[in-house]
Amino acid sequence: MYSPLHMLDIVLCFLFIFILVYYLAINLQWYSYSFNRIITKHHKKMWHVYYFIIPITAYLILQIYSNGILFDLYLCLIIIPLFIIWYKKLDKKLVWTNRIKRLFAIIALCIITCEFIAYLSNLDDFIKKICLLLSLCIAFLISNVCEIMLFKIYAKSAKNKIKKLSNLKIIAITGSYGKTSIKNFITQILEKEFNVYATPRSVNTYKGLVADINTNLNNTHNIYIAEAGARNKGDIKEISMLLQQHYAIIGKIGQAHIEYFKDINNTIQTKFEILYSNRLISVFMQKDNNIPSNFPKNFEDNLKKILKYPPNINIIESNLEKTIFSMELDSVLVNFETSILGKFNIDNISVAILIAKNMGMNIQKIQKIVKQLTPIPHRLQKIQTNNKIILDDSFNGNLEGMSEAIRLSSIHNGRKIIVTPGLVEHNEESNISLAKQIDKVFDIAIITGELNANILNTHINMPQKIILKNKAELENILLSIGQQNDLVLFANDAPSYI
Repeated sequence: MYSPLHMLDIVLCFLFIFILVYYLAINLQWYSYSFNRIITKHHKKMWHVYYFIIPITAYLILQIYSNGILFDLYLCLIIIPLFIIWYKKLDKKLVWTNRIKRLFAIIALCIITCEFIAYLSNLDDFIKKICLLLSLCIAFLISNVCEIMLFKIYAKSAKNKIKKLSNLKIIAITGSYGKTSIKNFITQILEKEFNVYATPRSVNTYKGLVADINTNLNNTHNIYIAEAGARNKGDIKEISMLLQQHYAIIGKIGQAHIEYFKDINNTIQTKFEILYSNRLISVFMQKDNNIPSNFPKNFEDNLKKILKYPPNINIIESNLEKTIFSMELDSVLVNFETSILGKFNIDNISVAILIAKNMGMNIQKIQKIVKQLTPIPHRLQKIQTNNKIILDDSFNGNLEGMSEAIRLSSIHNGRKIIVTPGLVEHNEESNISLAKQIDKVFDIAIITGELNANILNTHINMPQKIILKNKAELENILLSIGQQNDLVLFANDAPSYI
């Protein structure tokens, strides 16, 4: 039998393993369960040193030279307090999905099995603790194999479901940015005449769509609207082969996620993988995009189905209250008014109008619906309080959109405050351009996070600058500096791990 002291040592070892697993699990969730992205694309790589490499190294050294007693003290006095502080600062905590629950269950089973075998084998205490770390590696390997096998079953089920829903019309949307806004505008218009189901939030990966189809899509739906996102070439092709969409939308293609694609031509080719469908009726492409020259011959016919948008547009009014524009439909200029803000949103609304018209909806009815469109939360959403105007553009992460938010802010008569981490997954030139625009408009610039702090700090000169490494301090800062009639722009929010 184990002595009470020995049992305490085992409990503390299990707690140490739990902390390591929690750190790995939350990083996997943040970076789409890709170890490669965790290692190569993590925005705070030193976290791996502080919260994984150093604790494991200390574990091994202290177990060798102190018979575990010093490690127990190290765990209780340093590791656990540091973990609690790190956890409390996170604004994007671990979500206990079925996959995460399976991971922890497999790890627990492997550790218990390892401990039981070690107990029966009467191994040395140090060897037992080394086996605990090895069991962690084995558990992650088993978990990965199980998830691959399960996903193959889920993916096949999703493909079969799509085939069975023969009356379902599918609209797939891709582009560097604006996908979610386009999806929401199309949904708001089409749902007045059809039973529409759109992917929730920003679900836009192959795995996310497989889960969404299996869980939420059913035979009562007439139209399924899905986003198609990508980090690598081939990602959108995989989605297209799954959905076999009838309508495709290629939004504006730009520098977003350039750190993954390396080259804008790779980005363009990847976005045009949305044409990999055997039943495409029409493709709506933002007119500023370039069509790639090398396209697979078996899908070349789909290039002929491309319709450029927006058609001839005349912006009549675009301010902090409303947007009024006219667009050419069947050689006739038609006026539209909406409470949706931002010139760039005219593109997004125009393609939604074209889709609705293509599906037989009446123009007069579309006009009425466009006037009633509700803003997408956190995407240039205006919030009026008793003494402030808040422009919540926290889910917008592209230069064009942020530039328009800055333009709208400049119209305001009063102090202007911007809260931003800059552009994430963009090149340095884009962040310099953003900084110069901020410099011309705002009275106070609050820079959140460390990712672009140096670039923004260097190129923003006129406004008062506040650099916040910890976003938890933001609310108190805004309360302390706020005045009557301020406009506060939240431009691109980023979680604390970025």
